[in-house]
Amino acid sequence: MSDPLSPAARTSPSTARNRDPILEILRTRLPENGLVLEVAAGTGEHAVHFAAALPTLQYQPTDADPGALDSIAAWREHAGLGNLLCPLVLDASQPDTWPVERADAVLAINMIHISPWTATAGLMAGAARVLHPSAGLFLYGPFIEGDTPTAPSNIEFDQSLRRRNVEWGIRHLDHLVALAATHGLGLSERLTMPANNLVLVFRKT
Repeated sequence: MSDPLSPAARTSPSTARNRDPILEILRTRLPENGLVLEVAAGTGEHAVHFAAALPTLQYQPTDADPGALDSIAAWREHAGLGNLLCPLVLDASQPDTWPVERADAVLAINMIHISPWTATAGLMAGAARVLHPSAGLFLYGPFIEGDTPTAPSNIEFDQSLRRRNVEWGIRHLDHLVALAATHGLGLSERLTMPANNLVLVFRKT
């Protein structure tokens, strides 16, 4: 029986909409066993959903925000899943300080457009360091592609992000691919998702 949900638990409306489409991508691309490292796990709702659906994998949620860590811990306690590990402090922009040495997959959902570019650079560097050969870095969110018209909703979203913080904004796919290449990561898949989002899968080359 699960424990009562603590008031520290946060909720995100977008999670209920995107968790199942993301899960279907992960089901067919994650290894049967191993450790999944989620960077910027936020509320912790994705972590609970994925850990419950993929019980043979160990799932390690992380975040840099104390409130997010409290929320993840609350959801974890409520779910009572043995394969969902205690949340750890991880600052994506500081890859040399990551508390995980090896991972079989790294996952970041809706992170890189609401953080400075230094966080994305750190994410690429950290993923390249901890991933096994051929293991994947999975990014979910909106992206700008040079050869594909940007949806009006994403243009408006990008503008609103930049008004909130000049270091935020929807990232260009070409810039991500170039950055990843400097860390030995190549784009292996570009997967179309609902609501003008993508899943990008980078693997060690």
